[in-house]
Amino acid sequence: MQDTTPGGPARTAGAGSRALITIAVVVLSMIGLVLLQQVANFVTPVFLGINLVLAVAPLMHWLIRKRVPRLLAVIIAGVFVYGLLLAFVGLLAWSVMMLIQELPKYGAEFQGLYSTLLDWLTSFGVSQEQVVAQLQGVFNPSAIVSVLQSLASNVGGVLSLLATLVVMIFFLLFDAMGFEKRLGKIRDDRPSLGVALDSFSQGVARYWIVTTIFGLIVAVLDVVALELLGVPLALVWGVFSFLTNYIPNIGFVIGMIPPVLMALLANGWVNALIVLAVWSVINFVIQSLIQPKFAGEAVGVTPTVSFLSLLVWAFALGPVGALLALPATLLVKALLVDADPRNRWINYLVDARPDLTSSRPIFRPDPEAAPDREAAKDEGA
Repeated sequence: MQDTTPGGPARTAGAGSRALITIAVVVLSMIGLVLLQQVANFVTPVFLGINLVLAVAPLMHWLIRKRVPRLLAVIIAGVFVYGLLLAFVGLLAWSVMMLIQELPKYGAEFQGLYSTLLDWLTSFGVSQEQVVAQLQGVFNPSAIVSVLQSLASNVGGVLSLLATLVVMIFFLLFDAMGFEKRLGKIRDDRPSLGVALDSFSQGVARYWIVTTIFGLIVAVLDVVALELLGVPLALVWGVFSFLTNYIPNIGFVIGMIPPVLMALLANGWVNALIVLAVWSVINFVIQSLIQPKFAGEAVGVTPTVSFLSLLVWAFALGPVGALLALPATLLVKALLVDADPRNRWINYLVDARPDLTSSRPIFRPDPEAAPDREAAKDEGA
């Protein structure tokens, strides 16, 4: 039977074309992520350097407004960002060294915990021989050698990333002296793209600044709480909390595991459960309730999109991709959504605070079906 519905064939064709476009976008995105994974060693330090330069850009612009010579302002910003990078690496290395020195002191406690765990498994019908067999399969010499080789490879990769990052920051800061004029030309030629890039740079700078400030606040409160609860290496766990605070959504969970285990070894189950509860309350209240109010539009995506971005960018860029997940998502959003008026309807789905007061319709009429509707009106007349 022939379709006699006004605009039926055109509407069907339009829906089919939109479905094909959606499938093509999904497939191309997956291919792009796989290709990005292959060049992650190059892309990661470049994008991380861009983020660090954007984070110190407000300082550089403030110095320029105070009539500090542009070159001197760039040098001061460079010293500041290199200092932050050195402090980050130094704190991480210090935390690992302190942990290595402290852990051997709790050999007896670890053995007692191991025995308790074996007794608990035995109550469920799992024999000690089965547990030992499984552990031997995991901790055999070849597996240990493989882990050590992987760690050595990762250390080399980290050193290579840091070396590339240091050089990249230098060139980015050098180019920053004349970048404002270039961005002004983009605003003149492509106003929407200029606004999107401005929003991205300001949002990323505010994101890093706010995350750092609240990371310090959380770390101080965690150290005070751990000291009061008598947990060893409280300062180390505070530093670890500060570093993992940069990982969205799951960072505080990662930072919580070591102090809870240390409390378990040093003080027992009750103390470990108290640490778990106090740590969760502190981090949830500050990171989930207070911090978003100060971050404002810096992280302009919903929690679901934030978590998905963590998975996507960690897959594409490796462990550092977890740190860069939100800035990378904001860049994609700026280029593909905010810069194109036709795609801004996506903000209603992904934006944390979309403008719902606008009277404009979210869904535009299908332009391919418009001629058929006009024809139907003429026939009706």
